[in-house]
Amino acid sequence: MSTTGPPISADTYKLGFIGAGKMAESIARGVVKSGVLPASRIQTAHKGARRAAFESFGVDVAQHNNQVVENCDVVIFSVKPQVVKDAILQLRPVLSEKKLLVSVVAGVKLKDLQEWAGHDRFIRVMPNTPSAVGQGASVMCLGAGATQEDGEIIAKLFQGVGKIWKADEKLFDAVTGLSGSGPAYIFLLIEALADGGVAAGLPRELALGLASQTVVGAASMATQTGKHPGQLKDDVTSPGGTTIAGVHELEKSGFRGILMNAVVAAAKRSRELSSN
Repeated sequence: MSTTGPPISADTYKLGFIGAGKMAESIARGVVKSGVLPASRIQTAHKGARRAAFESFGVDVAQHNNQVVENCDVVIFSVKPQVVKDAILQLRPVLSEKKLLVSVVAGVKLKDLQEWAGHDRFIRVMPNTPSAVGQGASVMCLGAGATQEDGEIIAKLFQGVGKIWKADEKLFDAVTGLSGSGPAYIFLLIEALADGGVAAGLPRELALGLASQTVVGAASMATQTGKHPGQLKDDVTSPGGTTIAGVHELEKSGFRGILMNAVVAAAKRSRELSSN
């Protein structure tokens, strides 16, 4: 089935979204804000209340999905997993190899997406919710008919909402367990740190602000200094000091093991869901 369609011009291509939900909006906003594409080259379709969200930053909203496919060179499917098959099958007559197709749908494999579309010029991307604020962690995998140039176009798009890595599709369940589900673990961590601050006597608002910014700052150090997280931790823990006392409590409670187990459990659940 492997076929390579004509090259897509990175300077003039049009981007379409099938599905006008929050993830599609986050990607579209990020792409416009970062200057990757002007809003005039982006389109989606919706008949309801979501029209206003896209129109508010200049994106054209059509009446029907097939108009989006006909008008656009790159088409991103951003719908619920349970409806993606029907969405692709309904559009199949207009999904030629000239179109680069992309899926951000969780748990749906490339082989199924390609079979429904009738060709394999398809790229699967696993983004996460911080894409909404331009700090996403996305991973992509190219179908057999997607060229290196296709991959570069999609990488540049998703760099508009954070960072993107390439990986084999067999790793996507583990990716789901770490970066896909990971924001929820960090939200729990922030909430728990803030609760600790309140327990130690801080006002709630101050505790939450300090907890959130501490996580932002620590993550920035991990990504920007090039140091191993263990080294960064050692840099803060002076002999007999406050930090090592706190770290000791975390270690006694199995803090690392709990987080590792969470990632493994979410990855296992992702495998179960994608095999159904």
